[in-house]
Amino acid sequence: MGRALVWDATCVDTLAAPHLPRTSQNVAAAAESAPMFKRRKYSVICNDYVFAAPSFETLCPWSSDTKNFINIVSQKLVLTSGDPRAGAYLVQRLSLAIQRGNSASILGTMPISEHLDGLHL
Repeated sequence: MGRALVWDATCVDTLAAPHLPRTSQNVAAAAESAPMFKRRKYSVICNDYVFAAPSFETLCPWSSDTKNFINIVSQKLVLTSGDPRAGAYLVQRLSLAIQRGNSASILGTMPISEHLDGLHL
């Protein structure tokens, strides 16, 4: 019997001031650093569980660990469902969720203005 999977996803703000020096130089820099903090936070349970720390950035880069994790989950979805499109569907849904969250984040930083009343995203 295998160990149970525990995961804690993080969506890092690509344009946040603390991340900007790194994210402006390297794609996915903030996403690559997030799993290290999560592994440290959950180090107590790592012996008993398989731990995954998928991390994304608001402007859509994924960490390399996240890509590997999603590929494994996608393969298992395809095997379980028998649908060869299941993995691609998962990736599309994750990407759309990130983009919607990004839109909400950007709109939340914009000033309230009468000129933007007719703007619908």
